[in-house]
Amino acid sequence: MALWIPITVAAAFFQTLRFMLQRQLSLGTLSASGATLARFLYSSPLVLVLIILYMTWTAQVWPEFGWRFWVFGALGGAAQILATVATVMLFQARNFAVGITFKKTEGIQAVLVGWVLLGDVVSGWGFAAIGLGLVGVLLLSAPPEMARWGWRDLANRSTGLGVMAGLLFAVSGVCYRGASLSLDLADPLARAGLTLAAVTAMQTVAMLLWLRWREPGQIAAVWSARRVAIWVGLMSMAGSFCWFTAFTLQNAAYVKAVGQVELAMSALASVLIFRETIKLREWMGMGVLLASILLLVAVI
Repeated sequence: MALWIPITVAAAFFQTLRFMLQRQLSLGTLSASGATLARFLYSSPLVLVLIILYMTWTAQVWPEFGWRFWVFGALGGAAQILATVATVMLFQARNFAVGITFKKTEGIQAVLVGWVLLGDVVSGWGFAAIGLGLVGVLLLSAPPEMARWGWRDLANRSTGLGVMAGLLFAVSGVCYRGASLSLDLADPLARAGLTLAAVTAMQTVAMLLWLRWREPGQIAAVWSARRVAIWVGLMSMAGSFCWFTAFTLQNAAYVKAVGQVELAMSALASVLIFRETIKLREWMGMGVLLASILLLVAVI
């Protein structure tokens, strides 16, 4: 078995664990913003130390960080913060597996974001995959207690949070790519690591300032919950490291395809750990959405 395959599965596993921990923190100990801070606060120092060690070990010259790097990094970081908050809030409204599936619409929306912002060409099959994904969103959109629903039922909080999270994650991905490519380095792992270190540092400062202004008690709560919250940071760092490593070993399209195993992991976590019931319509919606994502990966 090629090395990139287990590394990608590990990345999906760490990411699932992180969202599980953030969900638990948001349901009891922390607000959605507090659970989001936990991810950045406990991972940014570790990321910074690791990239310094890596740059020293590989004897690479530190690049110049131009205005494009900081603009793209700041925009991507802000989008990711808002996307993470929206995802955690979605966990409070719907079950864990459906929340993760809504978040996975980022793969579909990334095509549209790239088309609008970067002028990427979308093929007919690409638009077909987007249409299939919309069918999945329709199946997932209505509250689980509703037996029959129509177009008006799309206007609910869960659908809005899920689609918003996917869109913002897609925007953050495009911006991170722009920031990383602005660095004059041949080593893609160094570019990714430096971008990750800079962005997580900015995100930590931004979240601390925001919570100090809007939810001052949450900063203390994040520190009080450090026995669990630190694992959120560790899982975030481990997942990011595995994703970036897999991308250096194999085509990103194949990595994304294998990474969809996260949907199966989230479904198992929803049933086995959180003891949640997934309706038949929700299983169908997740299946259709997964099929659309795999089709999209196959045609791009």
